Amino acid sequence: MNASYEKRIERAKRTISDADCIIIGGGAGLSAAAGHDYGGERFENDFADFLKKYGVEDMYSATFYPFKTQEEKWAYWSRHILLNRFGPSEKLYEQLFALVKDRDYFVVTTNVNGLFQKAGFDGERIFAVQGDYGKIQCAKACHDRLYDDEKLVKQMVAEQKDCKIPRYLVPKCPVCGEKMEVNVRKDMFFVQDENWYRANGNYGKFLDGAEGKKIALLELGVGFNTPSIIRFPFERMTCSQKNTTLIRVNSDYPDPIEENTAKTISFSESAAKVIPDLI
Repeated sequence: MNASYEKRIERAKRTISDADCIIIGGGAGLSAAAGHDYGGERFENDFADFLKKYGVEDMYSATFYPFKTQEEKWAYWSRHILLNRFGPSEKLYEQLFALVKDRDYFVVTTNVNGLFQKAGFDGERIFAVQGDYGKIQCAKACHDRLYDDEKLVKQMVAEQKDCKIPRYLVPKCPVCGEKMEVNVRKDMFFVQDENWYRANGNYGKFLDGAEGKKIALLELGVGFNTPSIIRFPFERMTCSQKNTTLIRVNSDYPDPIEENTAKTISFSESAAKVIPDLI
């Protein structure tokens, strides 16, 4: 452990220990650090047939592939969801939970894989802004109900052949009879159901209650894909609130805005290294 890194770790530990409340911002980089890579061996091992047939190179780009049929589309998506949403808990998330479980915390995340819940985080203290792989919705949002998809996804994976599911497994909206989609924010039809609005309200109440207190913002793996959800608001809070410190862990974009330099502890190291060292 080099001297600079050790000093930053000790400062971050003190900041977390002294904080009245902790707000965790979790981005894609956190899941990647936990082993949820969308490319490389993880993709090649589980999607070799899709790579060969369609030429898709990773799980992210594959979600945008223009599959010609719903049978093909759901063959891919069911396998993607099963791997990324219904697998086991990840150790890194469990370590993160151990760091804050006895503290006043809240999680805001752009991740849709449910890893915070699996690790033990209180569901009432999580706002998953971009949706949940574990839910499906009407593709045209004709109504605002979401439907659990675990049983269906597992059946799709079990029965698919040649990168297709049987036609009878293709989900149809129970209200309008049209197509269904995974509940992830990708267009104007993203459904925000009553649970989404409750989580949004819980986050707002937490922020209101934290005002004037010592706040530790623990930002993990948040880049510039959707910076308006976590990165920019965390920068604003750091700048505007006197007793707020930003702890940013980001191997690609660790630096804060200039105004927040003195109030930010930056780590360009992986969250897989930093989080265990903070415990």
